[in-house]
Amino acid sequence: MADPPAARPAGEVARAAVRSMTRRIRVRQGISRARSSFWPIVQASLAAGVAYGFASLVLGHDQPFFAAVAAWVCLGFSFDRELRRVAEVAVGVAVGVGLGDLLVHLIGSGWWQLTVVMAVSALLARFIDRGALLTTQAGVQAIVVVGLPAAVASSGALGRWTDALVGGAVALVVALLTPGDPRRRLRRLAEDATNELAEVLEAIARGLRDADTDDLAGALVRGRAAEQVLADWRELARKSREIARVSVNRVHRDELTRLAGQAVLVDRAMRGLRVLARRAPAALRSLGLLPDEAGTPPVTSPGRVPREGVADARPAVDDAAGVAPDPGEAANHPVADLVERYAGGVRLLATALGAGADPARAREVLTAVAADVDPRTVGEGYWQVQSLVLMLRSPVVDTLEAAGMTPDAARATLPEM
Repeated sequence: MADPPAARPAGEVARAAVRSMTRRIRVRQGISRARSSFWPIVQASLAAGVAYGFASLVLGHDQPFFAAVAAWVCLGFSFDRELRRVAEVAVGVAVGVGLGDLLVHLIGSGWWQLTVVMAVSALLARFIDRGALLTTQAGVQAIVVVGLPAAVASSGALGRWTDALVGGAVALVVALLTPGDPRRRLRRLAEDATNELAEVLEAIARGLRDADTDDLAGALVRGRAAEQVLADWRELARKSREIARVSVNRVHRDELTRLAGQAVLVDRAMRGLRVLARRAPAALRSLGLLPDEAGTPPVTSPGRVPREGVADARPAVDDAAGVAPDPGEAANHPVADLVERYAGGVRLLATALGAGADPARAREVLTAVAADVDPRTVGEGYWQVQSLVLMLRSPVVDTLEAAGMTPDAARATLPEM
């Protein structure tokens, strides 16, 4: 009979679990990005096809791919299409293509011709407007024009420039007819990011309750993997707020400003929880719930520090069995319960952010949690647990502010130290 396969070392199993979790998080975030960009991509693709067809069928150009390029570049793949930005790109493409086309016919193609065309196109774009997109597109399209074979320019000296104008015009029409609501994607990102915060809290709660380092390591990995969705939320909130100052979406300016502030607060809470996930294993080892780094097995009773004048309240030893009850029952479970309640409040906040609703219920739950984040009562006498409770205070305040409280009111919900 063949020998059974050797068991994999515990460390290797843990690393494999972490890699699997990271892949799942990335796949989920990728699906979310593809879903949010589906309709903008469909619109931009249709606009590119319409521009190409118009230049080909109406203007009679043989290869009007610059019409499709201009339409696609102008619209992009997101709903945050501010008219000024679309116009900037359209003008930049037209300047780069037109000037490049003209100069190529006058001075030909080559390395020094490309240098001249790029410099002249960029300087002209800077003269026309201050927009960075305009200048960038002018230079890029000039490079493309100079680098293309002469056979492509079969529609006359300004044929490619005309194609670029067609593409830009189609893009502007699409942007005018399909004004996007920037709150839609921003709310979805806010809900996803806040749910990631709740997932981290739930993993920390499991790790504390079961004294499981894998859960705590998973919480830390999840918190780090969520950096991208948090960064996307912050960046989109910043862009949306800037767009709302000049676009038709300025009526949504207050909510966009609020979502931008909430992105910073949730990110700050996530950073605090990552610190908690890193410190929790050391606290559990000090309690005797985990082997120490040298591999010494857990002890039967944690080192409890009694208050002055109060007898040591460690779990009593059963004389018959000669062992003490699980010290986690008296020390780590209360803080795990507190973290679980905190996660429930964060879930309510995520739902409210995704729906654009008032997170009143989330404020109520989080306020009750904040009132219990008191190291004098949670883990009383166990300095290891009290240190974990102290680490919760700042993230709880951050999420209360994200739920609509002022900073002073959020801090006032915490018990005085």
